[in-house]
Amino acid sequence: MKSGKELMKIDWLIIGGGIHGVHIAARLLDDVGVDRDRIRIIDPCKRLLQRWRECTAVTGMVHLRSPAVHHLGLDAWSLRRYAQKKKKKQLGLFAPPYERPALTLFNAHCDRLIDSLKLDELHLQARATHCRLEDEGAYVELSTGEELSAKRIVLAMGSGEAPAWPTWAPQDDPRVSHVFEANFDRWPEEQERVMVIGGGISAGQIALRLVKEGHRVHLVSRHEFREHQFDSDPGWLGPKYMKGFSRERDVNQRRSLITEARHKGSVPPDVLRGLRRAIQKGSLSWYQGEVESVDGQGDELTLQISTGDTVQVQRILLATGFSTKRPGGSFVDQLVQSASLPCAQCGYPIVDEGLRWHPRLHVSGPLAELEIGPSSRNIAGARRAGDRIVATALAVKAAEERHQTLTEEAQVS
Repeated sequence: MKSGKELMKIDWLIIGGGIHGVHIAARLLDDVGVDRDRIRIIDPCKRLLQRWRECTAVTGMVHLRSPAVHHLGLDAWSLRRYAQKKKKKQLGLFAPPYERPALTLFNAHCDRLIDSLKLDELHLQARATHCRLEDEGAYVELSTGEELSAKRIVLAMGSGEAPAWPTWAPQDDPRVSHVFEANFDRWPEEQERVMVIGGGISAGQIALRLVKEGHRVHLVSRHEFREHQFDSDPGWLGPKYMKGFSRERDVNQRRSLITEARHKGSVPPDVLRGLRRAIQKGSLSWYQGEVESVDGQGDELTLQISTGDTVQVQRILLATGFSTKRPGGSFVDQLVQSASLPCAQCGYPIVDEGLRWHPRLHVSGPLAELEIGPSSRNIAGARRAGDRIVATALAVKAAEERHQTLTEEAQVS
């Protein structure tokens, strides 16, 4: 750490201003009663939830995949009450099944939460570049040169900065891009022949958005369309499956359970119906196979597909999701090494029931999945992580207050 500079001293530092970071900040303020001056959110984006908004906007998503009870508010029914209070209970704001909220409604509800708690005032636009964990607290360096100390840190990092690129896809050709790149700006403005790569919900939504806009669309996926309403069975949100998961003490076996439980590369029924209609009408060409090569010479991109087809397009959009590697990059790598933090064979944190990786360090999102299970990365996972962190924070707070009372009584006597 740098020396000779006054530190900002706070109680809680949340690293990550996405779905998980915003929800946990709100819970700490409201449920735990953390003083506003004693909490900060670190995120490099200009505004909270920016990556969420960018990634959902580019897909053309209309309704969320998850039900109305999964949101960032402080209680499960606040989104429904918000819709009714604002007289927004009109056709289209909730879609069957499970009353899935419209993206516009969900985002407006997020804005209301951020505004009501003034969370934007707690946002420091920066990256955490280095951290040292000590008995009395954590010391963090930021990319701005600022330093701060916190009693506790929450790593609420997602995989949003690590889109997965297929090995065959050139990264230096402007006609080939990943839709989840930061500041993605390569959406076709005029009618083009476009190849979409991917077999999950994002690829399906991207393909349907392109079809709707009048482009000639091709879609390549490695497998048949896999139909699932959710990215994992709802039983993973309750005791049906989580009871057995929690009893399994072998974290490497837990990883296997998570991998098996996730419906990776799946699409919900409404997206699947749209894809099948587009294929039947001839506005979407679908190939089940692998891209074997791409030739970027000339005005067009020529793709050879394992089906034997040769396809020429003007643009390739990758909708292949995000890397499965542990999020956090070199910052978390350094933290693991310097503090000897325990990890499973997959590299992900081994944490306690309170999501503590260290007495001063909590995790959420992907980093918490060996404790939270298959739902850890999504909105429901943010709420469950919030429950765990709040419970632990309240227990620590009560213990500190008891200790303070005993100390004062001893001084009096």
